[in-house]
Amino acid sequence: MLNTATKTEAPGSEQELQGELTDGFHLVIDALKLNGINTIYGVPGIPITDLGRMMQAAGIRVLSFRHEQNAGYAASIAGFLTKKPGICLTVSAPGFLNGLTALAHATTNCFPMILISGSSEREIVDLQQGDYEEMDQLAIAKPLCKAAFRVLHAADIGIGLARAIRAAVSGRPGGVYLDLPAKLFGQVMDAAAGAKSLVKVIDAAPAQIPAPSAVKRALDVLKSAKRPLIILGKGAAYAQADDDIRKFVEKSGVPFLQMSMAKGLLPDTHAQSAGAARSTVLKDADVVMLIGARLNWLLSHGKGKTWGDAPKKFIQIDIEPKEMDSNVEIVAPVVGDIGSCVSAFLEAMGGNWSPAPADWLSTVAKKRDENVAKMAPKLMSNASPMDYHGALGALRTIVKERPDAIFVNEGANTLDLARGVIDMYKPRKRLDVGTWGVMGIGMGYSIAAAIETGKPVLAVEGDSAFGFSGMEVETICRYKLPICIVIFNNDGIYRGTDVNSANSDPATTVFVKGSRYDKMMEAFGGVGVNATSPDELKRAVNEAMDSGKPTLINAVIDPAAGSESGRIGNLNPQSALKKK
Repeated sequence: MLNTATKTEAPGSEQELQGELTDGFHLVIDALKLNGINTIYGVPGIPITDLGRMMQAAGIRVLSFRHEQNAGYAASIAGFLTKKPGICLTVSAPGFLNGLTALAHATTNCFPMILISGSSEREIVDLQQGDYEEMDQLAIAKPLCKAAFRVLHAADIGIGLARAIRAAVSGRPGGVYLDLPAKLFGQVMDAAAGAKSLVKVIDAAPAQIPAPSAVKRALDVLKSAKRPLIILGKGAAYAQADDDIRKFVEKSGVPFLQMSMAKGLLPDTHAQSAGAARSTVLKDADVVMLIGARLNWLLSHGKGKTWGDAPKKFIQIDIEPKEMDSNVEIVAPVVGDIGSCVSAFLEAMGGNWSPAPADWLSTVAKKRDENVAKMAPKLMSNASPMDYHGALGALRTIVKERPDAIFVNEGANTLDLARGVIDMYKPRKRLDVGTWGVMGIGMGYSIAAAIETGKPVLAVEGDSAFGFSGMEVETICRYKLPICIVIFNNDGIYRGTDVNSANSDPATTVFVKGSRYDKMMEAFGGVGVNATSPDELKRAVNEAMDSGKPTLINAVIDPAAGSESGRIGNLNPQSALKKK
């Protein structure tokens, strides 16, 4: 008979399993449990329906979504939050393709994730004989992820999963694809041999210690600076070296900027925070230390108007050597994992480190305080319909009062303005669109954040962004998750006031006027609220967070509020032909 016992360790002793049989289904489950993977995000269907049922029966939590892309985003952010690979399970071909966007997103953002998809049999795919959902999934996945593997024999399931786990979390983390053809699940083998074939991954992400000479060089450059700046990226947040990062920043005395998903490594209200003086410090700094941050488009590639005319020296700490010199010269590269690097800095600094120059600190503090004071009146507006600043001002207070809650954020203006307005106080509490600026992460992230952390979630969404994953409100209600969704509804993309002068169709950026997204949540048994002022919004969010009930608040924003593409409208190409 088949072995149906799945345990945290490999199932049974060799003697206990003598004469019993196991199959691909049970070996996949046993391999996952042996490696401490106890949560799966996915969508059921051919050929993995029974696998999901059997996982559930074996004690693995299986979260069933309405669309694979959202399940994939959930798995990706689970990897970021836990440092273990988040698992997304999909059906073949179309389901696999739906999950592929999330897999590429995980790779781009350096989140450990494994996309596991059922697939057609090799002999049919290779001869292109027209199988149900036939597709060479491995070949398609390879260019979009860190590694891709296919398992053809039940005896190789253990080693296949082990390779996927190690690839996902070692070095620079990323997405991995694991292809499991349908015939694999039904393969039968001796249970004792099956148990012996399983692999428990040891030291999946070994520390990478930086060279002492690199550490010394970096600190010498930092010490020589007259106007130093530290930039913390989401790689620093992923490292979970929070105490050492805080100690290093405070010991250095250097002003710091936190990229959006690094916010909260130190409180945004910290005395050294230069978040409210971003333009000044980027333009005027002479030495910039990047910790787990990349000089990509989010930092204007380290050059151009954003960085001003002052000569710059860059120090970069990253686990990936190829990241160095990607856009500008890095005079002090430090290759290693963030935790080991920061620990080495602290040890090398000793007890006689001189703080950053007082005149620079004074300049940064003055500019920061001026900008905070300038913004304060906008955040106190109680106008109806709301503008973005009035609505965010209400939410800003709530986040301050609930620093343990997870804040998920996506949109155009909704994202760009919230990034600057909403202060964060603890690490890994702000989750957003990341490196690609991709829309649609909101509901998947929210579900995974609630599942993985057990904390309440506040998701602040643009109405356009919500449209990519909105049906997952049913998933939220089905699992009774403590998620409060706030939709900034201004009737369109960027604004709801654009006009199509060519014909009677609405403008491409305009939605149905006066939409009531709150009714969607009510349809599935959740709580729906329509809020037309910051006071109403604040009251509704507090009630939702207190109750823990799935809630959706339709926050009515002035349709004329907002700007093209938020703060990155310059990335929209303009026509060279001007109408006369």
